[in-house]
Amino acid sequence: MTDLKQTIASDLSARYKKLAGVVRDLASPLSDEQFWAKPFAFGNSFGHLILHLTGNLNYYIGAQIAGTGYVRDRPLEFSDATRPSKAEVLKKFDQAIEMVLATINSQSADDWSKEYAAVGADARDRFEMVLQCATHLHHHIGQMMYLGFELKRKG
Repeated sequence: MTDLKQTIASDLSARYKKLAGVVRDLASPLSDEQFWAKPFAFGNSFGHLILHLTGNLNYYIGAQIAGTGYVRDRPLEFSDATRPSKAEVLKKFDQAIEMVLATINSQSADDWSKEYAAVGADARDRFEMVLQCATHLHHHIGQMMYLGFELKRKG
Protein backbone atom coordinates (compact mmCIF):
# COMPACT_ATOMS: atom_id res chain seq x y z
CA MET A 1 0.00 0.00 0.00
CA THR A 2 1.25 3.48 -0.88
CA ASP A 3 1.88 5.67 2.14
CA LEU A 4 -0.18 8.77 2.77
CA LYS A 5 2.75 11.16 2.14
CA GLN A 6 3.23 9.73 -1.36
CA THR A 7 -0.50 9.80 -2.09
CA ILE A 8 -0.77 13.45 -1.03
CA ALA A 9 2.30 14.50 -3.04
CA SER A 10 1.24 12.55 -6.11
CA ASP A 11 -2.36 13.75 -6.14
CA LEU A 12 -1.59 17.40 -5.39
CA SER A 13 1.17 17.43 -8.02
CA ALA A 14 -1.17 15.91 -10.60
CA ARG A 15 -3.84 18.52 -9.79
CA TYR A 16 -1.44 21.46 -10.09
CA LYS A 17 -0.06 20.11 -13.39
CA LYS A 18 -3.57 19.67 -14.75
CA LEU A 19 -4.67 23.17 -13.72
CA ALA A 20 -1.50 24.73 -15.15
CA GLY A 21 -2.22 22.94 -18.41
CA VAL A 22 -5.75 24.36 -18.46
CA VAL A 23 -4.37 27.88 -17.94
CA ARG A 24 -1.96 27.38 -20.85
CA ASP A 25 -4.74 25.97 -23.08
CA LEU A 26 -6.98 28.94 -22.29
CA ALA A 27 -4.17 31.45 -22.92
CA SER A 28 -3.01 29.80 -26.14
CA PRO A 29 -5.50 31.34 -28.59
CA LEU A 30 -5.18 34.83 -27.12
CA SER A 31 -3.04 37.49 -28.76
CA ASP A 32 -0.94 39.69 -26.48
CA GLU A 33 -3.58 42.39 -26.91
CA GLN A 34 -6.41 40.05 -25.92
CA PHE A 35 -4.32 38.71 -23.02
CA TRP A 36 -4.40 42.21 -21.47
CA ALA A 37 -7.90 43.22 -22.61
CA LYS A 38 -10.65 43.85 -20.08
CA PRO A 39 -13.87 43.06 -21.95
CA PHE A 40 -16.00 44.03 -18.94
CA ALA A 41 -16.17 47.27 -16.98
CA PHE A 42 -15.51 45.15 -13.87
CA GLY A 43 -13.01 42.42 -13.23
CA ASN A 44 -9.54 41.78 -14.55
CA SER A 45 -7.71 40.90 -17.71
CA PHE A 46 -6.50 37.37 -18.33
CA GLY A 47 -2.93 38.63 -17.90
CA HIS A 48 -3.62 40.25 -14.55
CA LEU A 49 -5.27 37.07 -13.30
CA ILE A 50 -2.12 35.12 -14.16
CA LEU A 51 0.05 37.75 -12.45
CA HIS A 52 -2.21 37.36 -9.41
CA LEU A 53 -2.01 33.57 -9.41
CA THR A 54 1.76 33.70 -9.81
CA GLY A 55 2.04 36.07 -6.85
CA ASN A 56 -0.36 33.96 -4.80
CA LEU A 57 1.62 30.76 -5.32
CA ASN A 58 5.00 32.46 -4.86
CA TYR A 59 3.87 34.01 -1.57
CA TYR A 60 1.71 31.39 0.14
CA ILE A 61 3.74 28.37 -0.93
CA GLY A 62 7.07 29.81 -2.03
CA ALA A 63 7.81 32.36 0.67
CA GLN A 64 5.90 30.74 3.51
CA ILE A 65 6.65 27.04 3.01
CA ALA A 66 9.64 26.78 0.67
CA GLY A 67 11.41 29.81 2.14
CA THR A 68 12.12 31.43 -1.24
CA GLY A 69 12.17 34.98 0.14
CA TYR A 70 9.54 36.12 -2.38
CA VAL A 71 8.08 39.52 -1.51
CA ARG A 72 4.55 40.04 -2.78
CA ASP A 73 3.01 43.23 -4.14
CA ARG A 74 -0.59 42.07 -4.40
CA PRO A 75 -2.09 45.39 -5.61
CA LEU A 76 0.40 45.45 -8.51
CA GLU A 77 -0.81 42.01 -9.63
CA PHE A 78 -4.08 43.68 -10.63
CA SER A 79 -2.77 47.05 -11.78
CA ASP A 80 0.59 46.45 -13.50
CA ALA A 81 0.45 48.67 -16.57
CA THR A 82 3.75 47.46 -18.06
CA ARG A 83 2.00 44.62 -19.88
CA PRO A 84 4.87 42.17 -20.26
CA SER A 85 4.49 39.73 -23.12
CA LYS A 86 2.10 36.83 -22.71
CA ALA A 87 5.09 34.48 -23.09
CA GLU A 88 6.96 36.20 -20.25
CA VAL A 89 3.95 36.12 -17.90
CA LEU A 90 3.28 32.46 -18.66
CA LYS A 91 6.96 31.61 -18.13
CA LYS A 92 6.84 33.12 -14.63
CA PHE A 93 3.59 31.27 -13.94
CA ASP A 94 5.23 28.01 -15.07
CA GLN A 95 8.17 28.72 -12.78
CA ALA A 96 5.77 29.23 -9.87
CA ILE A 97 4.08 25.91 -10.68
CA GLU A 98 7.47 24.16 -10.79
CA MET A 99 8.31 25.66 -7.39
CA VAL A 100 4.96 24.42 -6.03
CA LEU A 101 5.62 20.92 -7.36
CA ALA A 102 9.11 20.84 -5.86
CA THR A 103 7.75 22.08 -2.53
CA ILE A 104 4.97 19.50 -2.50
CA ASN A 105 7.41 16.72 -3.23
CA SER A 106 9.85 17.86 -0.55
CA GLN A 107 7.32 17.68 2.29
CA SER A 108 7.72 14.90 4.82
CA ALA A 109 4.67 13.29 6.39
CA ASP A 110 5.17 15.54 9.44
CA ASP A 111 5.65 18.68 7.33
CA TRP A 112 2.08 18.53 6.01
CA SER A 113 0.63 19.08 9.48
CA LYS A 114 3.03 21.87 10.51
CA GLU A 115 1.27 25.01 11.66
CA TYR A 116 0.82 27.60 8.92
CA ALA A 117 0.56 31.38 9.26
CA ALA A 118 0.75 34.13 6.65
CA VAL A 119 -0.82 37.50 6.02
CA GLY A 120 -4.24 36.95 4.46
CA ALA A 121 -4.33 33.20 5.14
CA ASP A 122 -6.67 31.23 7.34
CA ALA A 123 -5.10 27.80 6.85
CA ARG A 124 -4.11 25.98 10.00
CA ASP A 125 -1.46 23.76 8.39
CA ARG A 126 0.64 23.40 5.25
CA PHE A 127 -1.64 20.83 3.66
CA GLU A 128 -4.64 23.12 3.96
CA MET A 129 -2.70 26.04 2.45
CA VAL A 130 -1.51 24.03 -0.55
CA LEU A 131 -5.09 22.78 -1.02
CA GLN A 132 -6.47 26.33 -0.73
CA CYS A 133 -4.01 27.55 -3.37
CA ALA A 134 -5.18 24.80 -5.73
CA THR A 135 -8.84 25.75 -5.24
CA HIS A 136 -7.94 29.42 -5.67
CA LEU A 137 -6.23 28.58 -8.96
CA HIS A 138 -9.29 26.62 -10.05
CA HIS A 139 -11.59 29.52 -9.14
CA HIS A 140 -9.67 31.93 -11.35
CA ILE A 141 -9.60 29.41 -14.19
CA GLY A 142 -13.40 29.79 -14.24
CA GLN A 143 -12.95 33.53 -14.69
CA MET A 144 -10.38 32.95 -17.43
CA MET A 145 -12.84 30.69 -19.26
CA TYR A 146 -15.46 33.41 -19.13
CA LEU A 147 -12.96 36.03 -20.37
CA GLY A 148 -11.95 33.73 -23.22
CA PHE A 149 -15.58 33.22 -24.27
CA GLU A 150 -16.23 36.95 -24.22
CA LEU A 151 -13.06 37.84 -26.14
CA LYS A 152 -13.92 35.24 -28.78
CA ARG A 153 -17.51 36.52 -28.99
CA LYS A 154 -16.29 40.09 -29.52
CA GLY A 155 -13.90 38.83 -32.21
